[in-house]
Amino acid sequence: MLGLFRWSLPLKALADLVFDNRFARLGEAFSTAVLPEPLDEPRLVVASPAAMALLDLDPAEADSELFAQLFSGHKLWSEAEPRAMVYAGHQFGVYNPRLGDGRGLLLGEVVNTAGEHWDLHLKGAGQTPYSRMGDGRAVLRSSIREFLASEYLHALGIPTSRALCVTGSSTPVWRERQESGAMLLRLAPSHVRFGHFEYFYYSNQHERLRELGEHVLACHFADCLAAENPWAAMFREIVERNAELIAKWQAYGFCHGVMNSDNMSILGITFDYGPYAFLDDFDARHVCNHSDDSGRYSFTNQVPIAHWNLAALAQALTPFVPVEQLRETLGLFLPLYQAHHLDLMRRRLGLTTADERDAALVERLLELMQGSAVDYSLFFRRLGERAANDALLQLREEFVDLAGFDQWGHDYLARVAQEGGTQQERQARMHAVNPLYVLRNYLAQNAISAAEQGDYAPVRELHAVLSQPFTEQPGMQRYTERPPEWGKHLEISCSS
Repeated sequence: MLGLFRWSLPLKALADLVFDNRFARLGEAFSTAVLPEPLDEPRLVVASPAAMALLDLDPAEADSELFAQLFSGHKLWSEAEPRAMVYAGHQFGVYNPRLGDGRGLLLGEVVNTAGEHWDLHLKGAGQTPYSRMGDGRAVLRSSIREFLASEYLHALGIPTSRALCVTGSSTPVWRERQESGAMLLRLAPSHVRFGHFEYFYYSNQHERLRELGEHVLACHFADCLAAENPWAAMFREIVERNAELIAKWQAYGFCHGVMNSDNMSILGITFDYGPYAFLDDFDARHVCNHSDDSGRYSFTNQVPIAHWNLAALAQALTPFVPVEQLRETLGLFLPLYQAHHLDLMRRRLGLTTADERDAALVERLLELMQGSAVDYSLFFRRLGERAANDALLQLREEFVDLAGFDQWGHDYLARVAQEGGTQQERQARMHAVNPLYVLRNYLAQNAISAAEQGDYAPVRELHAVLSQPFTEQPGMQRYTERPPEWGKHLEISCSS
């Protein structure tokens, strides 16, 4: 099992982690020193061995009392410097001039043996100067959801922040009802957001904006420093990363739910999970956030909203990059997204070569899926399980427009024949990119319900299954089934 992860030998104990708190050194204009508020009676809910490996941690450390103590606010490393970061952002299109870490703390930056820096960010750590009348807590429900999503997207190959563990407690927290408090320890090379740049730009702190940009360039975009204008080169890379990220979201049916500019990572990774969902029945207009009355962050809108957020970031960079250059770079987003998305969809269809008719083939398939209650993920998995003609016959009954699907199937068979090769090769290609196991809301809810009763076995098993989403696992058939009707209509809000 060690080969699945990145452990270096010898493995480290918690006490041996090495800190280098670069963001904290920027000073009080960028963050505020705050200590975590401990949870009552902390207990480990679930931990990710793969995330622990990023810190070279021995997986056995998760079973220690110190593990729960550190990640519930009871203890700290002497080298840790807990800071609440300040930033701003556009929330549902409206600018909020001062947000910040209202319930999370950047404990510090750990350097692993490979020389990589990883932020340790404790979510649900209590009130900060940026809590805005909130209690600064996170609940078990939302902490489990973010943990599962972070590690599942990573397993799919989608750039994301990571989740090391969830710690539960007996601390009462009030949302729509009384729930139990929890903390999530998440990892990322940086927790700087688009909103950090917006904060210093709109508050006319341009010298601080320069400091922030120089920090981000030196720590995360060092390759851009040799460019004629490093800021312009950095923005271009951010656009490129986001084009690829959103293409992966769309190709795998992931709905983020709250694409505010303060929830967009400067690194182009999936960030700040809230009311997310993976599509069950394909619906391009699906809105996963119960609080999103206008559908601003619907599945299909994620592409233009990503572009909108990049434009908001571009505005914040105008003191250092000419406007026309920013506009030109922004113009790259859509064609880059389209190229990445088409490449991903080709692979999901088992195609390895390019044909000028492929974009139309993909578009027609999605149009046929719309309104036919076709399970988005299972369609691609089942398409690869049998010879193409047999698979099409099996899947045909799920479509409303049979004539349209028959014509699509005819064209798809021609593309498969054009590819050549054996069915075994085709199946291997398709199974390598089409997950058998999907993080569905009802599966997460079942695990959450058990955890709220003190039974953590279901969430641990679900996490283990989702860690290998492409590989069939004995005895886990129940995780491959289509959701029951009640499972398709769960209401998920921003409440945490």
